[in-house]
Amino acid sequence: MTLAPETTDLKVQLRLADGWFTVCDLDRLTPGRGVAALLPDGSQVALFRDRSGTLYGIDNRDPFSGAAVLSRGLTGTHQGRPFVASPLLKQRFDLVSGECLDDASVRVATYEVRAG
Repeated sequence: MTLAPETTDLKVQLRLADGWFTVCDLDRLTPGRGVAALLPDGSQVALFRDRSGTLYGIDNRDPFSGAAVLSRGLTGTHQGRPFVASPLLKQRFDLVSGECLDDASVRVATYEVRAG
């Protein structure tokens, strides 16, 4: 099935300490796929959009390997919790809380995300 291109000019924004930061156009986020973006402080965020249109933002750095790869992971749900699985060691990170579903002592930072 081919999806029609979106006809909006909405921007994806993250809440940072000093306010909202515009990252990209909403149509750059393909449902079910991640995108990495560089933040003003030099860190990276992994952005995701699920098939229902919900937006998520988490730290792009995999805490187990140290590599900035979470945006390249596979997305899914486990017991109703949306997650991304690291492409390296396959640990799953909850896209809402940042908690590792495979090791509750590990988590990644999450960001409030909006389209505006």
